[in-house]
Amino acid sequence: MVEHAEIRMVRRGGSKINFREPVITNDSRFLLCAAGESVNVYSTSTEEFVHDLQGHTDLVTGVVLNPSNHLQVYSCSADGTVRLWDFMDGILIKTFIIGYPIYSIYVSEKHGGVVFVVVPMANYKSSELFQLVAVHLPRSGDQEVEARELSAVLCDVSPHPGAVSFGREGEYIAATKGLQLEVFFFKKQKSYRFSLKSGMKKGVKNAFTCVSCHPKEDCIATGHADGKIRLWRNFNQKKEYTYTTLHWHHGAVNTLCFTPEGTNLLSGGIESVLVHWHYTQENQKDFLPRLGAAITHIAVSPDGSLFCTSHSDNKITIIQSCVKVSAIIQGLVKGDGVWTDLIIDPRSKALVLNGKPGHLQFYSLHRDKQLYNLDIVQQEYINEEGLDQFEVVKAAFDARGDWLATVEERRKKGAELEINLKLWAYDKLTQSFVLNTTVTAPHEDRITGMFFSPSPETTMLVTTSLDDHFKAWLLADHSDTKEGFWSCDFVGGYHLLKPGCCSYSADGSLLAVGFQEVVTVWSPASWELLTTLSQPPGAIRDLCFGRLSCSKYLLGTSTKNQLCCWNLLTCSLEWSTPMDVSLLQADPLSENMAAFCSQSGSSDCECYLVSGSSYQYQHNYFASFGLDYVLHMAGSPWVFYNMCCSLVVRLTQPSRNRSNGLHSSICPLLPPVFVFKPSEPRPLYSQKALCTGKVQHAVFAPRDQMLESCEERTQWLNRSQLYFITQDMDLLTFSTKTEEDRLLASSKQLMVDDSVAVTPFYLLLGKHRRQQLEKQEALTNPMAERTQLPQGSIAIKELLHTPAHVLPSASFLCAMFVRSLLVSRSSAR
Repeated sequence: MVEHAEIRMVRRGGSKINFREPVITNDSRFLLCAAGESVNVYSTSTEEFVHDLQGHTDLVTGVVLNPSNHLQVYSCSADGTVRLWDFMDGILIKTFIIGYPIYSIYVSEKHGGVVFVVVPMANYKSSELFQLVAVHLPRSGDQEVEARELSAVLCDVSPHPGAVSFGREGEYIAATKGLQLEVFFFKKQKSYRFSLKSGMKKGVKNAFTCVSCHPKEDCIATGHADGKIRLWRNFNQKKEYTYTTLHWHHGAVNTLCFTPEGTNLLSGGIESVLVHWHYTQENQKDFLPRLGAAITHIAVSPDGSLFCTSHSDNKITIIQSCVKVSAIIQGLVKGDGVWTDLIIDPRSKALVLNGKPGHLQFYSLHRDKQLYNLDIVQQEYINEEGLDQFEVVKAAFDARGDWLATVEERRKKGAELEINLKLWAYDKLTQSFVLNTTVTAPHEDRITGMFFSPSPETTMLVTTSLDDHFKAWLLADHSDTKEGFWSCDFVGGYHLLKPGCCSYSADGSLLAVGFQEVVTVWSPASWELLTTLSQPPGAIRDLCFGRLSCSKYLLGTSTKNQLCCWNLLTCSLEWSTPMDVSLLQADPLSENMAAFCSQSGSSDCECYLVSGSSYQYQHNYFASFGLDYVLHMAGSPWVFYNMCCSLVVRLTQPSRNRSNGLHSSICPLLPPVFVFKPSEPRPLYSQKALCTGKVQHAVFAPRDQMLESCEERTQWLNRSQLYFITQDMDLLTFSTKTEEDRLLASSKQLMVDDSVAVTPFYLLLGKHRRQQLEKQEALTNPMAERTQLPQGSIAIKELLHTPAHVLPSASFLCAMFVRSLLVSRSSAR
């Protein structure tokens, strides 16, 4: 396998912004949150993404403000480092190397030059025990510093960041785990432990879930799995401790947070309601309901003017003083699964997939922002365990984006499966989709595939189902889509076999339907069965037509780990290879295809896909990669494994014999992903160590601007970009180093330009971008006539250079300032 270093796998948005508690800056202008391997900075007023802080090489697990500098933040990561940032300019100030994976971070104004982190105990690679340690940050001029001075504070703590909290301005620290609360006093260097009795088996109900300490008084608030909140007092002596109980939540309390002055306590849980408890009057509470999803974190700005809540649907809600929702930062919704696959909206070029329950989300790949949600089910979602509700399982767009087809299912216990097929028409006035037709029970069993015809002459939808049939749905009146309605035009089948998948050719002239182990090819114009295609044993799992110059090929995968390619001109099998392909995806703008393979097991051999016809050519080609052997059999020029090409292996085991060829048995380890053309055995790109588990959802997204890469190995990225989602719902893509450098440079330029305040003084002093452009034009074209903007004046100079205590009155300066803005009559208009 040949890997190319120029192409790299990067995260292109879609990260979890609700993974850790967000941070609001002192001036309440910005919000910072962990997002994958970076820290995102958002504006609290406009909801817009400002920039990100990139530098960590693993998951960011915590972000806190630097208590000694309000323009800096600390971030910790599983890469074993703590980094200090200037978040306004996006500058990495210093990196402290801890050497252990860090799960959370805490700071206190009383402990200057020290951060508290949670790291594994003993053998950190396999240990499930964690400890809270104090890291003394060394003072050094180097940008990277090793922080080896670690002091253990608490042992056997929870890695969850909400399980530890500082109290009374840093005099003590409280930690919860299971049924125990531990409080450590820094002056006494002594800790006290308090235990609760298990309310049910294994202590499920009474278990601690979160903790928050009062900033001024000796009071600790703890949340529990039974929905109760306990306020602990007198905990500086183990015998006479007391606690009072507050109860409103019917589910577990996910998070607690005191306001900066300690006058109120905020709590949140699965009810999607922010509960506002009055500290001095514990029986009084206020509510902010209908926040959309379960609350996972609560944060408050240092001045107490803004609250923010993180939610389970990857959303952050910014709230003004617990009264009004002022902004919503919505990331890629991470639901229970993606049943609709990944789809690209032809109009907005947005990524479309399952969002909130019963919804489709339209997500901008370029802006890393959700555009809007489309309610498909149009029923109120009830958050109750064991309740069967409709879920969107299929979605498809037509070629122009005028129509959207969706399938929703609900299976009740002991009842038949309920299926609805809905057709949505795009409305230009509302810039969204409007329901046009609803088909109740379109099939008698689950729908397995759904595709629109790409032909511009007709608007047709094909669905396949486990009821042994596939159906063609036709728009009755295509001339006026507003008055048109959909109806079933054809019902097809093949020997009572169950169809599992279907695919249209690029021009819509052919339809391929896989009936278990048989591939059938139909003509949508006459619905005539044209031919059936043979293939090795195994049920057909996926079908995909070639594009452009490779349109004569049809590719398919089977459950017997076979990737097959048929030639439609000869109606015969062109080539096949033993390969466990979990996903096959075609680029609509080129001949390229991507095959994602399941990575299981290991091997000492590497598999290479190569091209060539003569032995000498192949031998020279292999030698350029340092290969040891070429498998050659008499009577056949090559062994047709792996896409009709030679199987070439590099043996890392010493057991081999050059005279007799291969001595040991070979079990090739295939790359998890490779990109190829059906007509050429040589792959364009291959990559191993892609991610853990199978990649089940991927899509080629067209680019706004075509790249101009001339290298053959990167040309497959010129027109489209390949995106895929991992099991952890991370959105990844492939990119070149040149493209990443260009994006980084543009983001830095935008960051600098947008961070400068545009004021009247700024404009008058000639620092605006427009004036710079005009100066450049004056150098290139000195004869150009334009009106000169007023430059600096006496009023401006006095305001900027004169001490404030000796300045004249404001009314005098105001008059001078206004006169400096006026243009004299003698000047050219």
